[in-house]
Amino acid sequence: MTSFYSARRAVLGVIVAVMDHERSDRRLCLLDVPSRILKRGEIHEVILTGEEPGEERVVNHAVYLGFVEVTQGGLVIPGDELLIRHNNIGRLLGFDDTHMPNHLNLVVKAQNIASGAKLGIHLDDPVEFVSI
Repeated sequence: MTSFYSARRAVLGVIVAVMDHERSDRRLCLLDVPSRILKRGEIHEVILTGEEPGEERVVNHAVYLGFVEVTQGGLVIPGDELLIRHNNIGRLLGFDDTHMPNHLNLVVKAQNIASGAKLGIHLDDPVEFVSI
């Protein structure tokens, strides 16, 4: 996907809830949008998958990492890297708005697909979404 943006700052946050759950029938429907704004103070869910969405933009395998509170807002696009404690977790695939306006699901394609608890994620761990 071609980006409209010549420069963007990282979106920063902290883990506020760690999850330990997995589903193979989730049917996350990725929005057909080029970007999303994540505002300071918002809390969003991070879900990992190993799938690439097909033409229907649906992801079924969902492994739940946790919830992130945004401490420095900004703009994220699919392809951005997710770092937790400066470790690369994966790349942002897209956004599912099933639970809006409560929170946005941030769907990330990861190589090490495990729940937040199994990955050793802790409350207040630093989170970054950075452009590549």
